[in-house]
Amino acid sequence: ILLCLDIFVFSAKNKVKTKKKAIYETLFFIFNAIAFSGIVFWMYSTNHVDNINHLTPTESVIKFVTGYLIELSLSVDNLFVIAIIFTTYKIPLHHQHRLLFLGILGAIVFRALLIGAGLMLVHKIHSINIFFGLFLLYTAFKMLKKEDEHAEPQEPKGLSKWFKVTKIIDGNKFRTQHNGKMVFTALFGALITIEVTDLLFALDSIPAIFAVTTDPFLVFSSNIFAIMGLRSMYFFLANMLDKFSYLKYSVFAILLFVSLKLIAANWFTFPEWVSLLFIAFALGAGVWVSILKVNKATNSPE
Repeated sequence: ILLCLDIFVFSAKNKVKTKKKAIYETLFFIFNAIAFSGIVFWMYSTNHVDNINHLTPTESVIKFVTGYLIELSLSVDNLFVIAIIFTTYKIPLHHQHRLLFLGILGAIVFRALLIGAGLMLVHKIHSINIFFGLFLLYTAFKMLKKEDEHAEPQEPKGLSKWFKVTKIIDGNKFRTQHNGKMVFTALFGALITIEVTDLLFALDSIPAIFAVTTDPFLVFSSNIFAIMGLRSMYFFLANMLDKFSYLKYSVFAILLFVSLKLIAANWFTFPEWVSLLFIAFALGAGVWVSILKVNKATNSPE
């Protein structure tokens, strides 16, 4: 229902989003995620979902909100990459909303498959959470040491081998005729690159939520609600990404926390409210320090 509202109501065909409209849509999707936490409470209190971990309704809500915040925070880097992809392929603004919509559809399918595989590993292989924790730890330090985070993203390996992708844009077409031959347009190249990069980001974000819960319903729903709002959030933040430079350190702190939580899960369990407070504090601190930096730079004499 939300996807249909997004594409058929919020996104008029070939109409560029204004920043004000993007803000309202972003708030709309955040509100829906908050409202869905009430549905989560109802479903777990009335046994309308297979409660494999025997969670209380309150525990299920806290885990959903915590997972949602983790996925939302780890999606910040995704916004940077999407912006670079659109710049690389020279995608006009009025085509970007359609590509992001299709990207979300693909992400729903691929993340469902990855979540299923990940949960199977969690339940079949003892202490797999330690491996996930170490992988996230590696990812966190790799992200922190990345010097050029605005580097041009690489084309997915094999894309040029299997598909004749050009820089041509022919309306909304993914294929067109050029010099008597059928070729793929820049829209197709951008879409495939977005899908592949989302898969790479999912390899980080999905193990991260396993530190919060292994309940399939909560893992999937929190993932989907987080990426659902990415489209509107992108148009809201597209011209402001550089202003929130300190969010990188917030994401690092969150990754560090959840990786240590995964590694220590066999010996110690963190209360869920601690996780929720830490994630909220890390995100709030990153935004606050970023805004302070921007205001200081604006008010400082030249």
